[in-house]
Parts: sequence; C-alpha cells; structure tokens
Amino acid sequence: MDINMTLIGQTIAMVVFVWFCMKFIWPPIMTAIEERQTQIADGLAAAERGQQDLEKAKSEAAKIVDEARKQASGILDQAHARANEIVSEGKADGVKERDRQLIAARAEIEQEANRAREELRGQVSAIAIASAEKILRREIDGKSHEDILNKLAAEL
Repeated sequence: MDINMTLIGQTIAMVVFVWFCMKFIWPPIMTAIEERQTQIADGLAAAERGQQDLEKAKSEAAKIVDEARKQASGILDQAHARANEIVSEGKADGVKERDRQLIAARAEIEQEANRAREELRGQVSAIAIASAEKILRREIDGKSHEDILNKLAAEL
C-alpha cells in the first residue's frame, strides 16, 4: 500500500505544482511572450514601413536629380545661346568697325587724291606761266614757239 499512497501523494503534489505554476508562473511568462511577439510584429511592421519609405525616398531623390539635370541643361542652353548672341554682336560690331574704317580710308584716299590734283594743277599752271613767260621773252618766231610748246608738252 505504500506504493499507492506515494503515488497519490506524488499525484497531489504534481496537481498542486501544476495549479501553482498555472496560477502564478504561467501568466507572467505568457504576458512576456505576448509582449515579445507584439514587439517583434511592430519591429517587422516598422522595418516594412522603413523599406517602403526608403523606396519612396529613392524615387523622390531620382526625380529631384532628374529635375536638377533638366535645370542644368536649361542653364547650359541659355549660356550657349547667350554666348552665340555675344559672338554675333561681336561680329556685327566688327563689321560696323570695318565699314567705318573703310569709309574713313576712302575719305582719306579721296582727300589725298584731291591734294595731288591740286598740287598737279599748281605745277601745271606754274609750267604754263613759265612757258608763257619764255614765249613772251623770246622773239615771236613760229619755229621757236613750236619748240617751246613741244618742250611744254613733254614736261606735262
């Protein structure tokens, strides 16, 4: 009978131990496990949200970079257009300056030609007067007149 009482005592002790564990030990352990599961689920959800936010940030960054590239290319196009305008203005100014210098040079050439003509007229008139004086000083002779006129023609 000793085995039966021992068996019953061990069964009662086991039932009390199980009841005690279920009443006082099991609830805090289950609470801790449930809290840990909640934390893990929240962490996984936060990681998923973080991943989605990262993808959104990457796409927004790509859009911003594309806009910046477009703005940079627009600025470069404007700079090239302005450079072309400056070159065109420089060419136009160069053409104007060339034309102005050509006009000034032509006017100077015309003045020099007029001075040369006036000087030549002065020399021709001086030669004519000198020839007339020589003719008048000599005797009036047809042969000598013809000779003087030939010399005058040669000088002209």
